Amino acid sequence: MEHLSGFAPLAERYNGFVLDLWGVIHDGVNAFPHAVECLKQLRAAGKRTLLLSNVPRPNGAVQSMMQRMGIADDLYTGILTSGEAVRQALRSPPDLWWAELGTHVYHLGPERDRPVFDGLPLRLAGTPAEADFVLNTGPDDHRNPSDMAEFEAELAECARYRLKMICANPDLVVIRGGVRVLCAGALAVRYQELGGDVRSLGKPDPAIYQPVLEQLGLPPEQVLAVGDSLRTDIAGAAGVDLAACWVLGGVHGAELADGAGGFDTAGAERAARDAEVEPVCTVPFFAW
Repeated sequence: MEHLSGFAPLAERYNGFVLDLWGVIHDGVNAFPHAVECLKQLRAAGKRTLLLSNVPRPNGAVQSMMQRMGIADDLYTGILTSGEAVRQALRSPPDLWWAELGTHVYHLGPERDRPVFDGLPLRLAGTPAEADFVLNTGPDDHRNPSDMAEFEAELAECARYRLKMICANPDLVVIRGGVRVLCAGALAVRYQELGGDVRSLGKPDPAIYQPVLEQLGLPPEQVLAVGDSLRTDIAGAAGVDLAACWVLGGVHGAELADGAGGFDTAGAERAARDAEVEPVCTVPFFAW
């Protein structure tokens, strides 16, 4: 595993990049200036960049959010979110599990995530008892997003009615504005422990990478995946035989900090081995 101080050498080795968003390009509140500059450098070099994010909202909603952060549309080639993938699956069911979901959806998540099913032939159920299935987009805005106990009763109620669950963001945790919070993936894991039937769309599922690679239009050996999560970004890349670059200063940043403003690369190598993944390199941040 190579440990680089910046991203520039990788731009010389690859022609396309699958880039994670949260933890790499922004923190959910603000764009990272160094990441915006890196995108500009990749664009100037003629490289193709596809943003692949476990965000439970459609592509357009995420693009609008990034625009407000100062990340212009022309800084990347394309985008695909887990929310967009869920929306497509709800519109055109890929298999019998999806086709038999029903039309009454109980939404577990904040109102800002509702564009994921707006305009689809679904009716919003007020309680699990009125629902055919549950769409999990993560903790809402009215409870402590760092405490699983806040959601236990609601998950148990959904399990009581044997509702199938769609998880629109397989991430377990994320750093939002410097605070570590739960994601939909953590709620889905707990729901499975309660006996619930869950389908997740997003990284590390290999299916999410197929449209990404088609849009990049490059052979896999010319593509590098970049992300901060071993469980989703790095493992997901491995699942489709893509080389991966691990950004240490994201979700694993606190555990890998060396106390001197940098990161413990030996500790990073141990963590990667424990996770049974092999990124080709690490960088502290997505910075040129």
